[in-house]
Amino acid sequence: MSNSGPFLSLDDHLCFSLYASSRAILRLYRPFLDEIGLTYPQYLVLLVLWEQGQTTVKVLGQRLELDSGTLTPMLKRMEAAGLVERSRTTEDERFVMVKITDKGAELRDKAMCIPRSLFEASGMTVEETQALNSAIRKLSHQVNDK
Repeated sequence: MSNSGPFLSLDDHLCFSLYASSRAILRLYRPFLDEIGLTYPQYLVLLVLWEQGQTTVKVLGQRLELDSGTLTPMLKRMEAAGLVERSRTTEDERFVMVKITDKGAELRDKAMCIPRSLFEASGMTVEETQALNSAIRKLSHQVNDK
């Protein structure tokens, strides 16, 4: 801590450290994402769909912590680009299913270098990276529950 009192120095603010790290990571990701024609939020959608193949808009929003006002227009653009398909479920038409297309699935191989580039740039071990990620997720869950 600085001599100016607890939490009064910019360097003592966890939120600033997280913000600055996030911006740096996004700068690192940008050339890779530009190359495959994705924005960072679209990349996150595809990460979920590469894992699951399909899911509802509601579950996708929960997983990415995005509201439908943000998610729906993005999914429409992704559908227009041929990366995903949206359809109402037959069981309950209130639910919209999002499914990855072959074109969206093909981007997975091209995107494999993205997390690897961050890991290499971090200079951290696998264990350090996992511990940091776990601590950040714990913090996120704690503050979201407030």
